[in-house]
Amino acid sequence: MRWIFRFLGVLASIAVLALLALFLIPTERIAVIAAERFQAATGRALSIEGAVRPSIYPLIGVRMEAVTLANAPWSEAGPMLQAEGIDVGLDVAALWAGDIVIRRLELRAPRLLLERAADGQENWQLAPAGDGGGAGGSGQPGREITLDLAEISDGQVIFRDHGTGTGFAASGLDLDLRLPDPAREATLRGRGVVNGQDVTLDLTLARPRALLEGQVSAVTLRAEGAGARLGFDGRMGVAPMSAEGQLDLDVPSAQPALALLGLAGVELPTALVPLRVSGQLTRSAEGSLHLREGALALGPNRMRGALDLRPGSERPHLTAQLAADALDLRAFGGAPGGGGGGAPGWSRAPLNLAALGGVDAEISLTAPSVETGIVRLDQTRLGLRLDNARAVFDLRELRLFDGVLTGEFVLNGRGSGSVGGDLRAADVALLPFLRDLAGFERLQGQGNMQLRFLGVGDSLHAIMTSLSGEGRIDLGQGEIIGLDLAGMLRNLDLGYMGEGARTIYDSISGSFTMEGGVLRNDDLRLTASRLDVTGRGTVGLGERVLNYRVTPEAMRDPETGQALRVPVLITGPWEAPRFRLDLEGLAQDRLREEQQRLEEIARDEARRREQDLRDRAERALQERLGVERGAGESLEDAARRRLEQEIGRGLGRLLGGD
Repeated sequence: MRWIFRFLGVLASIAVLALLALFLIPTERIAVIAAERFQAATGRALSIEGAVRPSIYPLIGVRMEAVTLANAPWSEAGPMLQAEGIDVGLDVAALWAGDIVIRRLELRAPRLLLERAADGQENWQLAPAGDGGGAGGSGQPGREITLDLAEISDGQVIFRDHGTGTGFAASGLDLDLRLPDPAREATLRGRGVVNGQDVTLDLTLARPRALLEGQVSAVTLRAEGAGARLGFDGRMGVAPMSAEGQLDLDVPSAQPALALLGLAGVELPTALVPLRVSGQLTRSAEGSLHLREGALALGPNRMRGALDLRPGSERPHLTAQLAADALDLRAFGGAPGGGGGGAPGWSRAPLNLAALGGVDAEISLTAPSVETGIVRLDQTRLGLRLDNARAVFDLRELRLFDGVLTGEFVLNGRGSGSVGGDLRAADVALLPFLRDLAGFERLQGQGNMQLRFLGVGDSLHAIMTSLSGEGRIDLGQGEIIGLDLAGMLRNLDLGYMGEGARTIYDSISGSFTMEGGVLRNDDLRLTASRLDVTGRGTVGLGERVLNYRVTPEAMRDPETGQALRVPVLITGPWEAPRFRLDLEGLAQDRLREEQQRLEEIARDEARRREQDLRDRAERALQERLGVERGAGESLEDAARRRLEQEIGRGLGRLLGGD
């Protein structure tokens, strides 16, 4: 703000010169002296290309036409300030007392260009030439400058940050500034158009002089634009820029507000609005923002907690600890159903992941319930790490369907988008879980699950048709709805399927793999009273179809292992699967069993013949060797025993002959 007061001081000096011009100095000379005074005070060249006319009514002062203020030496964007005209009216009595009281200052059609260079230099930092003392009325130390009324009509302000490539433009500005005493309250009111959006402003500073001296001042701000409303009551400083106080922000519509901020090309999910933020806000000298006792409303969702937003080299970094009411996230993505032509299927609506790239974040969230549009979660505790549009959810506790889900879930907004995770579910109620997740209502009970998966695509349909991964299920006691396997086995009758039919089981277990949206399982096992079931086949997760074969067996013979088996094929869409006996498979099973039986008979006959031949050979060898086998003695042992006996007798005769 110092450059503003220096500018006012120079304008007052010009007005004093204009008074002298009434009697002594030609107006052309006034322009030259004014330019010299201004350059001495600010280090910038001031050009007055139009007329300089003193005035005595209604106030004594000066009117200048076609005024131009040079930009910083490093800028290539042209003048910092251009105005069609500037009028200055002074309080003569105050001037004789040594003070500068500007009763009225009017800038007509000014164009102000504010720039920040890539190295951080700012073109509004005006340094006096030489030692900066200035002469005459340029605001010497101790001289007070007050401003009863300053008016800007049809003004334009342009800001460009060459370091970040950002900026904004305001036009049609009509401003009213009142600074009757630098030690007391100053007000600024105005309206204009910023980035195509109408804006109004009402600002009150309690102690403007304190700001100039590096201290803080109470401040009240009210602003409206693009339908949004901003309020701030607190205190602020400008050297360095800092603030703290009560913030209230209300944004009813996203796109006008984004346009106001110069982000017209950015699209945000409609579920983020209306946006409301309130709480104690602190802006540090380093540029970070800190919200305490915060209350946030994003669409229908309400949250409370603390937030910290720090600048980053590529994007800001947000840290938050939030406690939410019941959350509704259905508007952020597609839900099951809604396939083309009204047919059931996964939604093909694009998933809007653009918001993931706007900020990096570390967020902790708790909520009593979360409605996702796919499944409903109860008590929820999770953490979120967001880095360059890749969100990693740490699922510390997600209560759903009487069970709990833990693990890690990844939502990747880079490229075409992807989802993945490593999840563990315990004691989940199967019927509501499978119904809400996949529209499948044929399994009831509780179960545990492990799942690692990855899906790629920009819609729920694309993700489900590309799923890959692996997992395992272990289910406790429950029911298969719509199929009575025991009755089917007893009667070989398909009438045991459909409404009212059930199979009660003790446990189900199995592992599976996924590739290209197709789940494959080869080791399903179901155990029940007087009934066991094995299964294998595929489940089309993307196309929502089944091609699965279950083989129930009953009345197993514990000695032979034979049992009554009736394989059943389950095919078709999830919503209306078809059950039929696999007669071809049954015949193949019978043929395979008969083949195995005949092969076993052949092996037994071969073993019998082999043993018979071995026995005959041993008997012939016994006769030839003249040996008799003892009980349990092999032919080799008997031959060895006979040989030892013969050797003993031979040695006896030999020794007896001596």
